[in-house]
Amino acid sequence: MFAIIGILIVFGAVIGGFLMEKGQIAVLIQPAELLIIAGAATGTLLVANPVHILKGILAGVIGVIKSKEIGKERYLSTLRMMYQFLNKVRKQGLLSVEDDVEKPEASPLFKEYPEFLGDHGARDFVCDTLRMAITGGVEPFDMDQMMELDMEVHHHDATVPVAALSTTADALPGLGIVAAVLGVVITMGALGGPPEEIGHKVAAALVGTFLGILLCYGVAGPLASNMAKSADAHNGYLHVLRVLLLSFLKGSAPMIAIEMGRRAIPAHVRPSFDEMEKRCKQQAAPAVEAAEAAKTAPAA
Repeated sequence: MFAIIGILIVFGAVIGGFLMEKGQIAVLIQPAELLIIAGAATGTLLVANPVHILKGILAGVIGVIKSKEIGKERYLSTLRMMYQFLNKVRKQGLLSVEDDVEKPEASPLFKEYPEFLGDHGARDFVCDTLRMAITGGVEPFDMDQMMELDMEVHHHDATVPVAALSTTADALPGLGIVAAVLGVVITMGALGGPPEEIGHKVAAALVGTFLGILLCYGVAGPLASNMAKSADAHNGYLHVLRVLLLSFLKGSAPMIAIEMGRRAIPAHVRPSFDEMEKRCKQQAAPAVEAAEAAKTAPAA
């Protein structure tokens, strides 16, 4: 939402200032120039990037528009989920969560946290780590190395679309110059015509340069910057899960592991210890309690 508001402010300020100086808004409406710049930018994007990166750019832009940031509420929800999960492991052993790890979509515990289930990167990160812990024979140090490697892969995959969009943004001023040069070529062919016609064609050519620069620094560049910050925020979220899991695998009690994770949360969204404790101590949903009771009940 803030991204849309920001883009509207950019265009509103530019066009408003132009109108204040008695500019004619009709001069800025140049479909041919926009077609040249937008079409050439789209073409270069398709030439330079494979399909999975193009999908990543589209998903990243949609994410920026929807403003799905990882805030305090998301962290509190995750800490509570992991507290419930680790308590179950401590009381019933690692094998008790094998079904939850193998089929997280069917897990009564994970179902209570749809936002976590919808985040496939974080979900797989947790489940793959716990799967190795259930298998056994892996030292905490090696587990930490695996989690670090997983985080590096996730972060790299998230930043590649950012680099692709940034490259396209950097190309937009040049494409605006291309549109302007074509406008000058057309103007040269009309030198024998009336001055008004020549003036209109020169203005249209200059609008090409204007659009290229505006789209670069006012739209594409900021979108890429926002996507980069989102990728860093998600990497920070995985880091919290990594610290939390590693602490538990080293033998810490669930609440100590949760506190270790809380300390790793960025300061601007970090909940207090009281907030975390209050959330973690909340009673589990009735559906979760019923499912767990059915698993532990002796066979008739």
